[in-house]
Amino acid sequence: MLISIGGDHAGYALKSELRTYLLEKGYETDDLGPFSAESVDYPDFAHPVARQVESGKADFGILICGSANGVAMTANKHEKIRAAIAWKKEIAELARQHNDANILCLPARYITLEEAKEMVDVFIATPFEGGRHERRVEKIAC
Repeated sequence: MLISIGGDHAGYALKSELRTYLLEKGYETDDLGPFSAESVDYPDFAHPVARQVESGKADFGILICGSANGVAMTANKHEKIRAAIAWKKEIAELARQHNDANILCLPARYITLEEAKEMVDVFIATPFEGGRHERRVEKIAC
């Protein structure tokens, strides 16, 4: 499984730690930056992650910025992307289960590393439930 990961300067430290965590768990990752905590523009990193997930090159994406709003808004401009902001594991689980989310967006300024690990684990492990949710998900794209 390939997980594409990116963010901005506010998410740099958490992104780096999560990437190490994912590698230790045996996942392949593609870190699309940034590669330092210097100020950057989040769309420059969110679009490449979204493109990898949209094209099927990556199975899932993880985007991290201060609030998660900027990266989520950017990723969701892509037709086949369903990027979900989560701040606790139950939200991450429902994003997969009910919305078939394919990118997890994390607010680095408001969560701990342990919370982020829990959300990543449940996001990856939770299948889309389908059923009544399938009809709703099919109505998302314009």
